[in-house]
Amino acid sequence: MSNKTLYQQRWQAKKDTRGYHGQYVINERQWKAMFKPNLPTANTKLGGDDRVPHPSVASLTFAEMERRLDFIIFRSHFCSSINQARQAILHGNVYVNEKKLPYPSHRVKDGDVVRIEPSAVCTLSGTPGQELTFTPKPYQQPWMFLPDYLEVNYNTCSTIFLRSPISKPGKVEVPSPFPPEVHALAYEFYVKKGKTS
Repeated sequence: MSNKTLYQQRWQAKKDTRGYHGQYVINERQWKAMFKPNLPTANTKLGGDDRVPHPSVASLTFAEMERRLDFIIFRSHFCSSINQARQAILHGNVYVNEKKLPYPSHRVKDGDVVRIEPSAVCTLSGTPGQELTFTPKPYQQPWMFLPDYLEVNYNTCSTIFLRSPISKPGKVEVPSPFPPEVHALAYEFYVKKGKTS
């Protein structure tokens, strides 16, 4: 990226990060309405090792998307993709605080309980009414980790959304294949774009 102008670097970072964080789930207009230019501040001294660098708070640019119902179902490993999670929600298989919600874009609050019907979980197989067996898809293993802001109970097919993702020394809780520097460039792109529109 070093041979590009700053604007080109920001635009490329925006393009790459949006491609990973739901480009086909929500359009750019919807994302701009959701985007928060005022990110939370980070206390770098709180419980951290001074030798471990604290990632830029701009790496939380896409943290608000982690509150979406479809993202929570996907991150909890109840569905193998965000699109599959959207289908499960649209078909009425997902409940928030025991209320059926057919809206994939619904943003949950801290402490909300999200539950999915076992028949809609892609990794469960067996006869309905009997104990189901966990069978992961072959391609899922690299993504089979749970973010710290979710508490998942696979016995009840439910998840508690504990809080928004945070940035702490040596770690960012928003799952992404991109380093914090790329997220910082994407954040700068949206902040600059917001000032001109």
